Amino acid sequence: MKFNKEQKIIGIRVLNDNVIWIWAWRKSAVVIDPALSKPVIEYLKINNLNLEAILQTHHHSDHIGGTKELIKEWPKVKVIASLKEKDRIPFQNLSVKDGDTLELLDEEIKVIEVIGHTRSHIAFYVNNKVPIIFVGDTLFSAGCGRIFEGTYKQMYNSLKKIKSLPNNTLIYCAHEYTKSNLLWALDLEPENQNIKNKLIEVEKKIALQELTIPFLLEDEMKINLFLRADNLKEFSFLRANKDIWV
Repeated sequence: MKFNKEQKIIGIRVLNDNVIWIWAWRKSAVVIDPALSKPVIEYLKINNLNLEAILQTHHHSDHIGGTKELIKEWPKVKVIASLKEKDRIPFQNLSVKDGDTLELLDEEIKVIEVIGHTRSHIAFYVNNKVPIIFVGDTLFSAGCGRIFEGTYKQMYNSLKKIKSLPNNTLIYCAHEYTKSNLLWALDLEPENQNIKNKLIEVEKKIALQELTIPFLLEDEMKINLFLRADNLKEFSFLRANKDIWV
C-alpha cells in the first residue's frame, strides 16, 4: 500500500504537552485523540475538511475531552474505540478489538491492542510504503507510558508488538515528552552518544518551536531504553526508575 502524496498529518499542541493529530486527504480528515474540540474545529473549517472519523486510543480525559463537541459539529462522524471501553467511551459508534481492520481515507487500518497504560489501550497501524502507527500513550520518544491499570508484563509485551513492526514505521504518540525522557535516559547512560546526539537534535527543534514527534522506530531503537530492554526484569527496573525520577 502506498501513502498518497495528497495525504498529510499535522499535529496541534494543546494543554500542557498533548498533541492532537489530524490526518487529512482531499476533503476528509481523521482526528486522533482530541483532547479539546476548539482547535480541531478551527483547523478543519479553515481548511474546508469534513471530519470522517475520530480514533480513540484510550479513555483518559486528555484524549477524549473534545470528542462530544466534535460529534455535535459532525453528527455522522465515526467514533472508533475499543469494545472494552464502551463503559468509559460511551459515545463510540464503531467498536473494535485487537486484529480488526477498517478503511479510512482509502487506507486499511489495523487495530493493535497495546495494554499496560490502561486495561484496554489500542493503537492504529497503517501499513504503507512508510508505515505509520498512532500509539496514544503506550510509547513516547525515549520513553513509554506509565502503567496505571495494567502490569509491567503487559506493557513489555505491548512494546514488543511495536518493536516487531517494520523499522521504517513512523510513530505518532500523543504527548511531547521527548526532552524530559532523554534527560532521564542520559542520567542512566551518561556515555550513550546516540542519546546525546538525539538530545541536541531535540533541543534545536524546541528552540524553533517545532514538534519533536513523530519518530522512526529504527531511530528509536537506538535511544529508547524501554525498547532496548532485553527482558521483563530489566524493563520493570527501568519503568520503576522512571516513575521516581525528577
